[in-house]
Amino acid sequence: MKFVSAVQKGDSFIGVVKNDAVVNVSALAASVGKEIPGTLLEAIEQGEEFTSTVHDLVNQVKAADFTYTLEEVQLLAPIPRPSKNVFCIGKNYRDHAIEMGSEADIPKNIMVFSKAPTAVIGHGEGILSHSKVTDQLDYEGELAVVIGKTGTGITKEEAMDYVFGYTIINDITARDLQQKHKQFLLGKSLDGTCPMGPWIVHHSEIPNPESLMIETKVNGEVRQKGNTSDFIFDIRTTIAELSKGMTLEAGDIIATGTPAGVGKGMKPPVFLKAGDTIEITIEGIGTLRNEIVE
Repeated sequence: MKFVSAVQKGDSFIGVVKNDAVVNVSALAASVGKEIPGTLLEAIEQGEEFTSTVHDLVNQVKAADFTYTLEEVQLLAPIPRPSKNVFCIGKNYRDHAIEMGSEADIPKNIMVFSKAPTAVIGHGEGILSHSKVTDQLDYEGELAVVIGKTGTGITKEEAMDYVFGYTIINDITARDLQQKHKQFLLGKSLDGTCPMGPWIVHHSEIPNPESLMIETKVNGEVRQKGNTSDFIFDIRTTIAELSKGMTLEAGDIIATGTPAGVGKGMKPPVFLKAGDTIEITIEGIGTLRNEIVE
């Protein structure tokens, strides 16, 4: 199932994408006297109890009465306000590490930074250019893992049991701020610089998340083309490392890194400007599309 957070005629709801349409699960549940959480974040915390309930609901004949076309709804970020910073894995593709420096920049240990919750926006929303604070705005297409239950000290062997599903993140980065401050948080956390979506695909529909094609286009030009099979640190390792002494919670989001082809790596570098459209497509999930706006 593909889970969305959406708005239709001013009403926010949890939905499921089915046959290229959106079922308003919140309204459908209410119509048959079922109670489901008010937000997708709260729903993820319920785990399989929630997914089982939704599966039963959307397969009812009555679901057609609560179904809209994708054009009739506004898709929000699946988790519009994460409960804490988005975890990000840096330089997790060998070729990207090299384009950002040299062979010496390929990490031997997992590299982690974060993006503030206020950076999150949804599919189709405008990404502010922040032209008063940066002139080196860059894109990074990434597979994101959504944690499905709380845990700490998670082993590699059990790590995938903690995954709820997968989505797409555009790790928009102000390269000049990143360089100026010698750390990543400010350059990664400008408002609206974490487009996410368009939905979360349940893990049952992506049995092998480490064999997915990923492609980023800017104004229709392919800039990044890679495969998650090229991870330096796989998802199991990432979850195990993050949970060593730090609790991962249901709804936590982990961006797994980006392939080569970012603007900074071009010769000369080419950064984003107002009017540019970025499309990130990941096999089995879909396409996240956003435009840079003033």
